[in-house]
Amino acid sequence: MLDFIINILSTPAILVGLLACIGMMLQKKPVEDVVKSTIKTIVGFLVLSAGSSFLQSGSLLAFGDLFNYAFNMQGVVANSEAAVSLALNDFATSTAYIMALGMVLNIVLARFSKMRYIFLTGHHTLYMAAMISILLSTAGLEGVMLVLGGGMVLAFIMCFSPMICEPTMKKIVHTDQLGFGHFGGIGYWFSAQVAKVFKGSKSTEDIKFPQRLTFLRDTTVSISMAMMIFFVVICAVAVGKGILAADPNMILADYPNLGGLLNVGAETQTNWIVWCLTSGMNFAAAIYIILSGVRLIVGELVPAFKGIAETLVPGAVPAIDCPVVFPYAPNAVLIGFLTSFVGGVIGMIALILLNKNLTPIAIILPSVVPHFFCGATAGVFGNAEGGLKGCVAGSFAHGLLITFLPALSMPVFTALGFANTTFSDADFSVLATIFGNLANIMPGMPVFIICLILFVAPIVWNVITSSKNKETELSIE
Repeated sequence: MLDFIINILSTPAILVGLLACIGMMLQKKPVEDVVKSTIKTIVGFLVLSAGSSFLQSGSLLAFGDLFNYAFNMQGVVANSEAAVSLALNDFATSTAYIMALGMVLNIVLARFSKMRYIFLTGHHTLYMAAMISILLSTAGLEGVMLVLGGGMVLAFIMCFSPMICEPTMKKIVHTDQLGFGHFGGIGYWFSAQVAKVFKGSKSTEDIKFPQRLTFLRDTTVSISMAMMIFFVVICAVAVGKGILAADPNMILADYPNLGGLLNVGAETQTNWIVWCLTSGMNFAAAIYIILSGVRLIVGELVPAFKGIAETLVPGAVPAIDCPVVFPYAPNAVLIGFLTSFVGGVIGMIALILLNKNLTPIAIILPSVVPHFFCGATAGVFGNAEGGLKGCVAGSFAHGLLITFLPALSMPVFTALGFANTTFSDADFSVLATIFGNLANIMPGMPVFIICLILFVAPIVWNVITSSKNKETELSIE
């Protein structure tokens, strides 16, 4: 039964579909409306997931492998999925309990504090629960204390991360009825703060093209052309280094996503330039699918969630995965990805110099998956605060941040037995660094007390401020 419940909670499409169903039922909508809204919400998430999977399998991972081969990159790739897969080998049960309790306490915290967000990104909740389970176990917590402490920390970060993104999120979606639920919130907040320096810069969506180039205002066309150029340039470097003449099996052993370029398993040979062109357009096709899924989700979930906000948790706001902001600034998505990736490359070079000249430190390679999903989101946040210049500066700073933060948290994971593995997104790295060091300084009960304070403090603060507001209103009367 626990396994069944966790499967539901960690499957975003079903989880969000159930919430849409509950929301419509609480509004006493007709059966046909409940069924339509539930199914369309689930289908929207499935479309979004299909786009993300197509993006990674079709061109995103291939782009990363191609870049690493062309420029002989060697180091640690920050990857949340890899870290979680290792964690679940030893901490599956505690992770499941922490995740289930964390989602319940998230609703409690949203009900009784000013952080009104209900976090709906199921897979990220699972990842965070796994990491918290590892950290608190190392800190000496076990049994009920481990689950309770982990659930409270998880609930806190599920509300805190959307909260710090709220001011910029309102500028992006032009409503306070939609939150941002992705554990890279600290990185997006950081991007927005950097972008504010360029306040007043024109938006990425207002870029003016000469008459003959107005076709580039079409997002699908501009993304296709930009990615085709990048693929061709980088692939030309790889071809010059002899990738096509080398033994395919040796190449695939280190770069498993380049089978299409090497024609492994293909019935007919594909020219490398043709492969680059199709890969670039595959990238744009995946973005188109993702944007379609997001529009479908937002169109159904926000009205349906009104029932939960009015009945169960007054003022509750659904916090949804990072692609939810992509349709609002498609140009910023591409600019943010590329600029964040450049920031990752420069950050890697800085780490190499630090490693050689000052102190031993992990070399974090620029992984295209976090630099796309997180970097693109940072670009949208930067654009909302500082236009085109803010998009470039904010996403570049974000690229540096998600390079240095995993490097700083790497000793924590190495001490836990996870060699050459670390989480990629900002919130994971920050939380791991804090609790990893706390586990060394004050293990056992002090760590549990800190978990308790994190959960109780927002509720107490809400009670105190609400009482003061009532006293002020009475004195005015």
